[in-house]
Amino acid sequence: MDVIARAWSKAVRTALPGPWRLGLVLREGIGAILLGGLALMIEVLSRSGLAVPVAPLVAVLFLLRRGLPATVLVATAAASGWCGGPLPLLVCAGWSAGARVTRVGVLAGSFTVGFVLITASSVVKDMDQAPVKLVVGLSLGGFLLLAVLPALWGRYRAQRRALMDALSERNEQLLRERAMVAHQARLRERHRIAQDMHDSLGHQLALISVHSGALEVDRTLSDRQREAVGVLRLAAVAAMRELREVVGVLHDESTAAPAVAGAAAGAGAGPGVGPGVGGAGGVDGIEQLVESSRAAGTVVAFVRDGERRPLAASAGHAAYRIVQEALTNAHKHAPGAPINIALRYEPDALVVEVVNPGAPEPVGVRAGRATTVVSGGQGLTGLRERARLVGGMVHAGPTPEAGFRLAAVLPYEGAEGAGGVAGGPVGGGTGAPGEVPDWALDGVPPVEAAPPRRRSPAIGCAIGGAVVLLAVLGLVVWGVVAFIRATDDSTVRRPLYDSVEVGTAEADVRRMLPPGNSFFTKDLERGGPTPPADSSCRYFLSDTDGDGWEGDNVVRFCFKDGVLVEKKHYNVSP
Repeated sequence: MDVIARAWSKAVRTALPGPWRLGLVLREGIGAILLGGLALMIEVLSRSGLAVPVAPLVAVLFLLRRGLPATVLVATAAASGWCGGPLPLLVCAGWSAGARVTRVGVLAGSFTVGFVLITASSVVKDMDQAPVKLVVGLSLGGFLLLAVLPALWGRYRAQRRALMDALSERNEQLLRERAMVAHQARLRERHRIAQDMHDSLGHQLALISVHSGALEVDRTLSDRQREAVGVLRLAAVAAMRELREVVGVLHDESTAAPAVAGAAAGAGAGPGVGPGVGGAGGVDGIEQLVESSRAAGTVVAFVRDGERRPLAASAGHAAYRIVQEALTNAHKHAPGAPINIALRYEPDALVVEVVNPGAPEPVGVRAGRATTVVSGGQGLTGLRERARLVGGMVHAGPTPEAGFRLAAVLPYEGAEGAGGVAGGPVGGGTGAPGEVPDWALDGVPPVEAAPPRRRSPAIGCAIGGAVVLLAVLGLVVWGVVAFIRATDDSTVRRPLYDSVEVGTAEADVRRMLPPGNSFFTKDLERGGPTPPADSSCRYFLSDTDGDGWEGDNVVRFCFKDGVLVEKKHYNVSP
């Protein structure tokens, strides 16, 4: 019983899909009542005797058309061939099938079966009353107008609604993606700011620490002055520590952005900005870095080898940052040690090398005071990413003399053209720290390419509708021509009637007479004079109105024993 109950419940849900809200219940109920009443009226007026069963059948089929559109179409088409009551429902069934049947094969099959059934039932019903060709033509034209044409319109509306829903969903998705891209752009910009703070401010604070450390051991200073310098050095170290923490926070929060994009943004500022805080320079700015380190009391040797060649802006900026990071690390980890910087212009790339030996005294020991080296652990990682983005590479490691060597190979033709990734902020911008691209702030990313054009469903439906209308027009023209031809085949002209003589052989008379058409002559046998006994007669319409007759003018030819025994021209009242 449970299986039967579940099967019944599933069948009901399939035939009457919900949810059945109040508006849907009212609409479906009113529609069923109206169509059922219209079918009842048609059957009563046509005196078919099928009014009682057809009206409730039409109402039930109307309610089932939403869940079983193909089945309702086939059933309505079969019923429409027998009587005229279901014809208004055929319009609704065609609409529902076109709008709700998504599989093309099922849709085409249901309409084909529906046409076959409406034609077959019409032929069986009217076989004795009309020619088969006429019945088939009327069935085809009526089915095209009442079922296929509404189906095309329903199909167009359904496809248009589906297309609008898809476009709306795509628009919402694009808005979400734009918000995500804008968020990632801000994260990349935050990462770039963190990288610039790490490189520029870290370098300047390292120089301050080196300067203050040198002053601390200056014996010409008084104890009070030396104490003030110590406070200054400790403040610089604390500032470096806080800077590292801020950079770490910014770097951690920007990990949601792609690694390449984040590092690309980190390479952000363009050339030509001085080496101050937040600034950036190219290869020419390396000399200013060298002078700043020398002013701090560090021995720095700077050498250029090879023929100088132009360098891409992103590669020059990367070279500047590599030297800056190397000097900063040398000041922090090997204070007082000499530093050797070399720029070698090779045939295919610029080689940047920074080497320093080990510290002459333990790290952090100055004037009997221990200091803590502040390191964020991100400098070399950022340098490798900078070099990679311009097509180069970075090598860093200790030397046999307990020193450290940092070398980079930067090609002259770097990857600067890749969307401005290596040379500036992602998405475009001036490269100034803290600047977020306008499109990122607005939540609208640049359009890369126009989406492919979608073919409107109206085109296919319009073509289908035009084909249906042309087919119906062709059927109308064919019907008119066939009607005229059938009328000629059923009419005997007055000259022909006068030329036929009684007593002429039957075969000769039949050759002279038109072929006839039962559609026009089947009712002519009723009424008129009684034909001769044991004779066979043929009936035709006459083309003359003579003697003021009303009704049909009939011509009758009766044959007996192979000859024409009578010809008669008379009037049959309607």
